[in-house]
Amino acid sequence: MQHVQKILIIDFGAQYSQLIARRVRESKVYSEIHSHNYPISKIREEKPSGIILSGGPMSVYDEGAPNISKEIFELGIPVLGICYGLQLITQHHNGKVEPAKSREYGKANLQICQIDSLFNSVENNSVVWMSHGDYITELPEGFNITARTENSPICAVANLEKKIFGLQFHPEVAHTKQGKKLLDNFLFSVCGCTPDWTSKNFIEESIEEVKVKVGNKKAICALSGGVDSSVAAVLIHEALHENLICIHVDTGMMRKNESADIIKMFEENFNLHIIHIDASEIFLSKLAGVTDPEKKRKIIGTTFIEVFEKEAKKFSDADFLIQGTLYPDVIESVSVKGASVTIKTHHNVGGLPEKMHLKLIEPFRELFKDEVRAIGRELGLPEIFIQRHPFPGPGLAVRVLGEITKERLDILREADDIFISELHSGNIYDNIWQAFAVLLPVQTVGVMGDARTYENVIALRAVTSLDAMTADWYRFDHDFLENVSNKIIRSVRGINRVVYDISSKPPSTIEWE
Repeated sequence: MQHVQKILIIDFGAQYSQLIARRVRESKVYSEIHSHNYPISKIREEKPSGIILSGGPMSVYDEGAPNISKEIFELGIPVLGICYGLQLITQHHNGKVEPAKSREYGKANLQICQIDSLFNSVENNSVVWMSHGDYITELPEGFNITARTENSPICAVANLEKKIFGLQFHPEVAHTKQGKKLLDNFLFSVCGCTPDWTSKNFIEESIEEVKVKVGNKKAICALSGGVDSSVAAVLIHEALHENLICIHVDTGMMRKNESADIIKMFEENFNLHIIHIDASEIFLSKLAGVTDPEKKRKIIGTTFIEVFEKEAKKFSDADFLIQGTLYPDVIESVSVKGASVTIKTHHNVGGLPEKMHLKLIEPFRELFKDEVRAIGRELGLPEIFIQRHPFPGPGLAVRVLGEITKERLDILREADDIFISELHSGNIYDNIWQAFAVLLPVQTVGVMGDARTYENVIALRAVTSLDAMTADWYRFDHDFLENVSNKIIRSVRGINRVVYDISSKPPSTIEWE
């Protein structure tokens, strides 16, 4: 989708690049992340309203450190450099960057020296968040110092004539108390943006774009029943009506009663054309004996394509495939963002269209999960459905650790259902980004009645997060955990022990596989 007004974020491998993009979008301005080697010709062509240079893990003077063309400062487009971005500005304008005696990490008090368009109405002596090992020792040519901290005498700089600004601290993190105000000043006072990136506008633009792209042809939607594919289906249906065919494949890896609930929800609320395929036996037979998580993902991805393709071939006049791929999926699967690496394969990124010769439409490829939820609300999806926690493409296959059998899946389904039901009963489901149970490939000794047992272990996982790029474990009340543990052990035959996962991301991932 082409956006007339946008902020371009140039990424140098920063841990906070996603957060910068989110903060800009929260202010209703569209933003896009691109690697530091994004061509200057593309930037000229796109004419962004402003450019933000992210932080990064390296030092600007390191061999092989990511850099940018000096031309970026000559385009007449406002630039804001954050941390590493400030150091690049300094380096390109004959200033000096040197290693600090000690790395500065954590909170600092910002003393504003000069109020300009960036610091207008920003509170003096407010707390900012530092994370750097280098600092500016010589001011870049043509710049003024606008703020300092105790350990960074040159903490913020500005060249008002060129509209180039640099900050040593991170305005995008919550710890920087006036961070939103600073970013808003850059967006609205410096770049002249208007806050018009809204769900309603996105829906209108998407519908028009799909109408033009698809015309009178048919499109097929892979409807898993998760939030992303469901919102995508409803959105595209607004554009194509009867020319949209939704195919729901039950892989046998769904949660308890999930496929039936999905079909019921769409039948009761939307006039979608849905084909329901029960392929659970096919998937289970292909996964027999497989324990490696990446092999599971690949088998499920390949089998899904085969089953989906067989059904889709019945519609020879369909030229397009709709998928609910999100921005974080794209970023995690494709190593294009500075120092990013592929963590795991997302089976909904690539694969289907190449195999089926269908043209791909991914309406949410540029969006984060909360933005998709906002669009779902605007389109009238039920709130209980909109607020559902994310569910992995391979489903319970990556939550049954070790070999997958119907018996082990059923044990997990029952335990997971109890856990999620208790979250709803306790009115805490919506406080959590993602919660689920995991069946471990170990058995432990227990005692039930007078008998010794040797049965399975269930791990419970619940995390808080903004976008799944980072996550922290949820602090449950101990009585809640005790209650859930007792219910699972009493009700689910085959489980005699329940544990709770208190790992954060990083270093752990949210899912166990």
